[in-house]
Amino acid sequence: MMGSLPDPASPRQPLHEVIPPLILGTATFNTQYVANPFDLPSLSIVSRALDLDVKAFDTSPYYGPSEIILGNALAHPSITSKHPRSSYFLVTKAGRIEGNVFDYSPSWVRYSVYRSLERLHTPYLDLVYMHDVEFMPPQEVLTAVRELRRLRDEGVIRYVGISGYPVEKLCALAEMINTETKEPLDAVLSYGHYTIQNTTLGSSAIERFERAGVDVVLNASMLNMGLLTTRGADAGPMASWHPSPEPLRKVCQDLVPIAVDAGEKLEVVAIRWALDNWSRVGATKGGRNPKLPAGQRVGISVMGISSLAELEETCRVFQSVMEGLEEESLDTEQARRRQWSLDRRQKIQDLVEKMWLVLGQWKNYSWNSPDAGFVNERKPTEIGLTPDDGILTQYAAKSHVSVKVEELPAVAT
Repeated sequence: MMGSLPDPASPRQPLHEVIPPLILGTATFNTQYVANPFDLPSLSIVSRALDLDVKAFDTSPYYGPSEIILGNALAHPSITSKHPRSSYFLVTKAGRIEGNVFDYSPSWVRYSVYRSLERLHTPYLDLVYMHDVEFMPPQEVLTAVRELRRLRDEGVIRYVGISGYPVEKLCALAEMINTETKEPLDAVLSYGHYTIQNTTLGSSAIERFERAGVDVVLNASMLNMGLLTTRGADAGPMASWHPSPEPLRKVCQDLVPIAVDAGEKLEVVAIRWALDNWSRVGATKGGRNPKLPAGQRVGISVMGISSLAELEETCRVFQSVMEGLEEESLDTEQARRRQWSLDRRQKIQDLVEKMWLVLGQWKNYSWNSPDAGFVNERKPTEIGLTPDDGILTQYAAKSHVSVKVEELPAVAT
């Protein structure tokens, strides 16, 4: 394994001081998005991301082989020779096993985290969320978060958060956890809720997270799991599982010609608008970007990537967005790039406002999560049962050993 365990006795920096502003999401390393994720150029994607200063990766055991594919890429000699473990930020999740199968018991949470360490070839995880918390009773979420914090105190995890879809539920759980434990969450991740179709993760939600003491709020799935793309949610593997109703899928496809008539692609418009606006709207709950004046905070986005072309395009857009946040400069070239970014912002905003008219009643629509008839398919007799594969035994001794190493540095961004 690469790197060293963080010292549980060392004072932790706030998450917003160390988390990079752009995170590569690997839910796409999964059969939900591609026919065979093992055919993806994962090593090239991960290597190029690091070269482009994308220093954070998000995955989950629920994403099929994603942890394995990402872990194998990060452990490849071509990457370990240039990028030590302490140079990037690694995020995973626990609790969701399959579509309708959840286990938030302390024993499963601990097993899941240890298994993630194995799959990702790392001795520690920077951030772990309880995954899709809206599916579970609040008290079970609370119990699971407490177990993650025990793992944090043992030096296995650095920061603890929750993730899910409905913003109202995330706000309520963040408030409850802060009240019950007298300690706020480090992070909350919402997906599909700050896009050109849905801006629910906006100022009112940010205010609630602020009152709940949450340090960082992350915006994931700027394309709403493929809904805001030229091919749409009805094409490819997404058609069989995407939770959006058919009328919403159709109206999102009606946005495609608006983009085309302006010489754009819907994907580019959606990514640019979300990255640009969330960088400002989510700034008070964002991370520091040391390349901006005084290392100002910017809203953190998680981008799903399945090709080198998507990676290059998203990074190019992100860099341009950051240039629009820079202060006015006497440097001619810097001033030119900043102005170009501001002009681009205005063009995209004008296009999106036309799209909002087309979306009509479907703007800010959120589907139910979970569905009304949801039942956890994990049988009560199975809750807390873990495989006899040696993983718990392997790590059991380590959980009781106080390691003494230097505090991990902030990831360079």
